[in-house]
Amino acid sequence: QVQLVESGGGLVQAGGSLRLSCAVSGRTFSSYVVGWFRQAPRKEREFVAAISRGGGRTDYADSVKGRFAISRDNAKNTVYLRMNSLEPEDTAVYYCAARPEGSYSLMSREYNYWGQGTQVTVSS
Repeated sequence: QVQLVESGGGLVQAGGSLRLSCAVSGRTFSSYVVGWFRQAPRKEREFVAAISRGGGRTDYADSVKGRFAISRDNAKNTVYLRMNSLEPEDTAVYYCAARPEGSYSLMSREYNYWGQGTQVTVSS
């Protein structure tokens, strides 16, 4: 069983920064594709960023490109999402998800395991 625990959310003013962490259990963490997704009130869950197993490939939603950075530390079984220049539109619950098998994907339906989410609120 793979478990994911997010942390690092909170309230921040527009223009500020936060770093989210996702701690992942499992002996073969380095073989997981990991993604970050978010869901704002009354909106569908959307892709934010993803990182490949070895960390050599990353992808971002257009809305966060240039402001957010995803990284992973396989020795610590942790994936990070650094968020800079935050905007009120970034307010959402942020989820990390793991895809232990299969090819690299940006589609939420292809991720098998999910964390409980962490709230990010950006005030104007």
